[in-house]
Order: sequence, then structure tokens, then C-alpha cells
Amino acid sequence: MPRTATIQRRTGETQIELSVDLDGTGSGSRRTGVGFFDHMLDLFAKHSLIDLTVQATGDLHVDDHHTTEDVGIALGTAIDQALGDRAGVYRYGHFTLPMDECLVTSAVDMGGRYAFEYHAPIGASKIGTFDSELVEHFWQSFAANAKCNLHVVLHHGKNAHHISECVFKATARAIRMAVEKDPRNTTIPSTKGVL
Repeated sequence: MPRTATIQRRTGETQIELSVDLDGTGSGSRRTGVGFFDHMLDLFAKHSLIDLTVQATGDLHVDDHHTTEDVGIALGTAIDQALGDRAGVYRYGHFTLPMDECLVTSAVDMGGRYAFEYHAPIGASKIGTFDSELVEHFWQSFAANAKCNLHVVLHHGKNAHHISECVFKATARAIRMAVEKDPRNTTIPSTKGVL
């Protein structure tokens, strides 16, 4: 069965249509109205190999917060739906990614329960016009709605843009590993028999 999902999320602050294909090649388009955020979503798609199409409009005259948060909610919800009962996936993924002076480890358990630990501080308050605190908030919103454990650790790094890229790439690679089909196991990857 295709592992796809399409989410439509409409609030008083944002209107989002988002689709994923877990067995894709990283194709699709990302149009949120926030240039830096689109760049991060492009990185996510490229390194996760998840086809991702996002069309979002939001109250950008206020700031980027609601758009970033709601795309995180929609992406997490879509991946949760596309995974179904999670039978036949690796479930766990981890990746340590170097990028220039930065080194980030991201680890994920797509086990159906939410936990979030984020230790990747960005020293600058802005990356261009983008509030750097929204990097953490995006991933918190994603993890809560993907129903996953997500742990992100910055080992070292200085440049705000590089740290954000490193976080998105490392997490994309960890998610790619976790949602891949396990050729040795077609059952639900838990002794409980359910996730």
C-alpha cells in the first residue's frame, strides 16, 4: 500500500495543504511565504527522501510563528498517518551530521508516543529575518503530532544558519532511517504487538 497522506489545516491564522510520500525521492515544492523556512523544508525533503509538497499562507504580517508551527503540526500529522500501524518499519533512527563547524546528533523513535528533548541552542536571535527559536518550536510541533520521541543535540557550532541546517539535515536522516521498510521484519516493531 502507498505510504502517503494529505493534510489540510485551516485556522484563523494559517491555511495549509501538505502532502507526503514516505517512499519518495525528496521531490515536491515548498511554498510557505517564509524564504528561510522553505530552504529548511527543502533540506528536510532532500535528506529524508520523503516527497513533500507544502502550500501555506499565514499571518506573516504578525510574524513567522504561526506558519512555522502549523506546518510542523501538519507535517507530523501527515507522517503519522502515512505510517499507519507502523508495521514493517525500522522504527528507530539516528544520525550524527557534520556541517562545517557544526555537529548535530538527532535520534528518533517513531513508536507512537511523544517525547522531545532539544539541546541545540542558536546564539543569534535571528537568521536573516527568521526567529531562530522557531527551529526548536517547529521540531517540537512536529514530534508531538508525529507521535514520536525526538532528541536533538548540538555538539558544537557557531553559525546560526549552519546550526539550523545541521539540525534539519540530521533529523531528516534519522527520520529516513526510522520510516524505512525493514526487509527482515514485516510485523509491528514492538513486543507489545501494537504501537
